[in-house]
Amino acid sequence: MSRTVTVGLDGSPESRAAAEWAAREATLRGVPLKIVHVWAEMPAHVAQAPLLGPESDQHWIERIPREAAEGIRLVHPGLEVNSEQLTGNVVEILCEAAGSAELLVLGSRGFGAIGGFVVGSVSLSVVARAERPVVLVRAGEQAADEHRTDQAGVPAVAAPFRPVVLALDTDDPDDTLLEFAFDAAARREASLRVVHGWPEPPTSFYRFPGDAELYDSLERRQAAALTEVLRPWRQKFPGVEVVEASRCGSAAQILVNASRDASLAVVGRRIRTSHLGAHIGHVTHAALHHVTAPVAVVAHG
Repeated sequence: MSRTVTVGLDGSPESRAAAEWAAREATLRGVPLKIVHVWAEMPAHVAQAPLLGPESDQHWIERIPREAAEGIRLVHPGLEVNSEQLTGNVVEILCEAAGSAELLVLGSRGFGAIGGFVVGSVSLSVVARAERPVVLVRAGEQAADEHRTDQAGVPAVAAPFRPVVLALDTDDPDDTLLEFAFDAAARREASLRVVHGWPEPPTSFYRFPGDAELYDSLERRQAAALTEVLRPWRQKFPGVEVVEASRCGSAAQILVNASRDASLAVVGRRIRTSHLGAHIGHVTHAALHHVTAPVAVVAHG
């Protein structure tokens, strides 16, 4: 693995927002930024059409990463920016690029007709297959969006970062996921809000006597379990303010609600080998479609 932040660029507004976010992340990490532009080969009869001849086609596809790199260098003069032009299967190439980077950044479109963010098939396929962290950035994302408001009530880059939010399963916590979230908060000098959702007691539907006592007992146990999981990580990252939020209810909904003021939401994806294909899980799926902040999907064993 090379120490780079890699971004997939296709010239769309969402991929340009992803490139800007990736540049800021590379600056935070002190590593180079690598821009990867993948061009899927067109059928011969299309490539030979008068308006899409080989020469004009080549000029257009080379222009996208070159101009993006030039623009980023102007905004981030101290950042090393490299670009690469590749041709082939977009998903396979991006997964390979993710495997050789600290993280891969992709774009995600705006709201669809049903009220959630539209995540393209390429981004979903890469998220489901990549074994390194993948961050999805919304179209229109601005640097100020990651920061708290200033005295005038306007988000400002000079203001502190908004919290990093982590969705955590205390029954099966993973060190890779925890390391990523704590590190992201430490680099931003931001607080880390760790959310954990647990199911309602089975007797609650029937309202049996003793429900309140059972609920209180479960609530205390779940909160204690979260505290215990986080204890060694608080010691490893003493400068990170940790806010624990153990709630009864849908883990997906709890994460979405907790991420409304986040600079970054972090979720996990278990690496699975199955004949049913790749699976990202319902909490991660909800984050990708409903969290407005950039979402980091961290693959783990």
